[in-house]
Amino acid sequence: MTSPARGFASDNAATIHPRVLEAIAAANAGHAFGYGHDAYSASVQRRVADALGADSAFFVFNGTGANVLCLRAACRPWEAVICAHSAHLNVDEGGAPEAIAGVKLLAVEAQHGKLTPALIEPLLARLGDEHAVQPRVVSISQCTELGSVYEPGELAALADFAHEHGLLVHIDGARLANAAAALGCSLAQASAGADLISFGATKNGALAAEAVLVRGAELAESLPYLRKQSLQLASKMRFLAAQFDALLGDELWRQTAAHANAMAARLAGAVGELPDVQITHPVQANAVFARLPLAAIESLRSRFDFYVWDERCREVRWMCSHDTTAADVDAFAQAVLEAVQPARVAGAHHDA
Repeated sequence: MTSPARGFASDNAATIHPRVLEAIAAANAGHAFGYGHDAYSASVQRRVADALGADSAFFVFNGTGANVLCLRAACRPWEAVICAHSAHLNVDEGGAPEAIAGVKLLAVEAQHGKLTPALIEPLLARLGDEHAVQPRVVSISQCTELGSVYEPGELAALADFAHEHGLLVHIDGARLANAAAALGCSLAQASAGADLISFGATKNGALAAEAVLVRGAELAESLPYLRKQSLQLASKMRFLAAQFDALLGDELWRQTAAHANAMAARLAGAVGELPDVQITHPVQANAVFARLPLAAIESLRSRFDFYVWDERCREVRWMCSHDTTAADVDAFAQAVLEAVQPARVAGAHHDA
């Protein structure tokens, strides 16, 4: 089998971390009660809850499932979720929040994908009006879909504002580990103030493992039933638990996330000053967003995988992962240079 090409499309495209594979193999011995009713799954579930400062944790298969579960637990049929227009909930979940959770999304244009109290407040004008959908949840992504990170003060301001107006706070934490690594804080601090958290492991070296974290016993009561209804209850739960067990051990999650972040910073530093390359969002975690000429994009995509984020303005996304190497970044940066300055590079080679 030939080695597949390495790219910058997504941290979903990355390999499974060896220690996660080892943990799955270690769990693959003997028999255990299914559906999480075994001592090992219960102990890891408690560890995850403790790591995020939550009262309870529920393991699920994927991020969309985690997000939908959170919204189903929080909202009644006449209630809505406020989110950034760029949020994964709004643009990349195929209408699952609407179709399965049955909630309306109130999407707001937000700079770099970050909500603020000032952006939320206008949507609360009709609270108590029976003719209008009622906002119930403020959902933010940490990190955002555009690679930005909420600072602790920003999180606190949002949570305080939401709670003062009777709203719950949900964090889509598909890349929460990257945010915590960027902030140099704990997972609990990176998600402070949230009532419900979707905590992702898959994008940080796991095979397929996400968790719903709940702060507050009342919200947690419905989760076992909603998880089953939403097709997210794993029968062989110990293998999901094993993945979290590996990532929590010696804070492997921080090592993998910090490495991915460092590789994105390295890439941004290498290409950010090139003519015809414009970094469009702050590089705070493991994503680099940039605009460059269409011809350069086409040239690069013939050799590397990555997403064209917005074709209208020639914006691309380059995502780094736990297994992205410095050599990967340097080779790609050189390719970007050659793509945006083909004449200059050719002349330099000729002079040499």
